[in-house]
Amino acid sequence: MASGSPQSGVGRVIAGRYLLLNQLGSGGMGHVWLAHDQRLACEVALKEIVFRSPGEDGDRSARVARARAEARHAAGLRGHPHVVTVHDVLEHEGLPWIVMEYVPGALDLHALVTQRGPLAPAECARVGLAVLDALTAGHERGVMHRDVKPANILLAPDRAGSPYARVLLTDYGISVQPDGGETRYTQTSVLVGTAGYLAPERAQGGPPTAAADLFSLGCTLYYAVEGYGPFDRDTGLAALTAVVLEEPRPTLRAGALESLLAAMLTKNPVHRITAEEAEGALSAILTPQSHPRTQFDPGSEPPWAGGPTHTAAPRVPEPPGPSQSHANGSQWYAPSAAQESSAAPGQETPATWPPPGQGPSPWPTGQGYGPPPATTSRRRPRHRALKAVLATALGLALAGGGAWYAMAYLPGKGAGTPYGEVVGLTEPLKDGDCVDADWKTGTPFTGQPGLKVVSCGSNDNEGQVMAVFEAASADAARAGGAAQCAQRTELTSSRLASVRSYAAIPTVDGFDAAGRRVACLLLDARGNAVFGPLGDHRKLGTRFTDTATMQKRDCLDALSDESARLVSCKGPHKEKVLDFLKMGLDKTLKQARDESTEACQREMPPNDYGHDPNVYKSSSWVGESAWQSGTHLVVCTAIRKDGGTMERDEP
Repeated sequence: MASGSPQSGVGRVIAGRYLLLNQLGSGGMGHVWLAHDQRLACEVALKEIVFRSPGEDGDRSARVARARAEARHAAGLRGHPHVVTVHDVLEHEGLPWIVMEYVPGALDLHALVTQRGPLAPAECARVGLAVLDALTAGHERGVMHRDVKPANILLAPDRAGSPYARVLLTDYGISVQPDGGETRYTQTSVLVGTAGYLAPERAQGGPPTAAADLFSLGCTLYYAVEGYGPFDRDTGLAALTAVVLEEPRPTLRAGALESLLAAMLTKNPVHRITAEEAEGALSAILTPQSHPRTQFDPGSEPPWAGGPTHTAAPRVPEPPGPSQSHANGSQWYAPSAAQESSAAPGQETPATWPPPGQGPSPWPTGQGYGPPPATTSRRRPRHRALKAVLATALGLALAGGGAWYAMAYLPGKGAGTPYGEVVGLTEPLKDGDCVDADWKTGTPFTGQPGLKVVSCGSNDNEGQVMAVFEAASADAARAGGAAQCAQRTELTSSRLASVRSYAAIPTVDGFDAAGRRVACLLLDARGNAVFGPLGDHRKLGTRFTDTATMQKRDCLDALSDESARLVSCKGPHKEKVLDFLKMGLDKTLKQARDESTEACQREMPPNDYGHDPNVYKSSSWVGESAWQSGTHLVVCTAIRKDGGTMERDEP
């Protein structure tokens, strides 16, 4: 263990009172333990300060003071329903330990989205309201959180046992009272917060403010509804640059949250939506006023409600009840049609908040928050005879629509080749299908390929369907399908070494046979095999037979010098993929295997990716496919110098 770190472990008694039972998790300040309070005979959570390297000894007094400040700030919010309660702060063997409320069954928001996929917009609104309430309580006391992110939001069962019903904000370790006259316990040259969730004014050295916390909450809700952050990049520096200079990635699933997220992520804090306005908008998403032409937003449906993955094309479900069951029996909040007020992509009504007819916008218009609200008008009572006429007309329309649907989908209608004769498929592609691509021109991504569905583990597998979405018409699919597919596959594509996006677009005659859907694929950039599933279609425990499906940020356990498997970054792991390095074309495969680790250390050292150079060094993986295809790309990873495992929340 590093010099100066406490000798902690299961069975140790802290301050003669707290028996450590097991480790619950780790964070930037240290470990969190489940402990038994032997005096009160109850379970508590203990936060332990850890110094990971000898170089941190000089910062010991500042970190100890920060721990005391965390306890003081959080204790000031004792009793708040959405803040983890702090009971005490004590010193043991010269280091502080913070005694906190133990929240059984809790899962942080980052882990929840990782395990189950993005949340529905209405569920995000519920979480957002709770966190906003906690932040506002702190702001009223002059305390800024400064590190609002998914990992610092806990979701836990309530007293009735409903999972994830409680929403709790935790980790006030870097909170501060800007006007409180207290000592700042951080170095002025170091940015405090998490890259990708830090407000642009904070990234540029500005003071912590309530508006900055609100920006971080907007990033967090974006992550919850989309499954990735608005400024996710491969390195912390790239994420900070994106926060300051780039717009958020376009949303795909946000639905009713879309305009609100844009308002929360406004770069200029002067123009950013206020907490009060955000509260009103979030409340309206949960309990919208009734208005004409309410439409269900398919993007608001939880991913486990009916599709195989969150990338599958949405379906219009049966009217839900008060809750919707997950496959494992847990109850999730599922929005009803009346609760989703923005139209789905391709429909006439734009995704703005509030919907037309619901009154003025909860924030100023004309500042990039979306179009102004429609003019409101008083609803007049309708005569019963008019209602009867409308009901009759609606019935006839539904009957006619049913007849059209039956005629349109008679057996044989649109049968043949949904994507044309060249592609040759007789069945529409499904999300997750692995394919062999035969480029008729002989040059990958020139013209159309012949496609054949194959086993994902076969040597013929050259790519995979990563998303499927419904198009309004064959013309719309042809006009915008490629661009939409590039957007939907962008994140996964950026993390793989050598793939490109391809859109399988239905022909006019095959549009109905294709289910009116465009299939978005990632294919090997040079027309070679990828030897396995890609992106989120990979399962934990997957054994890599080649480097083609390894991607940036993967956490690995090395099984041998020739084999590794994919593991969760939330648990112990031996190494983490940093980036891909192109070796010289004159290098043989054997030379690459002999020289790749040294080249990775020279060209892509772990410290460039946030890893302490005193603790970490480079390692590498070399696959035969990179030499067969001519790309000559090797995978650079970070490992610990002492041979130990990397832990959760390490860079």
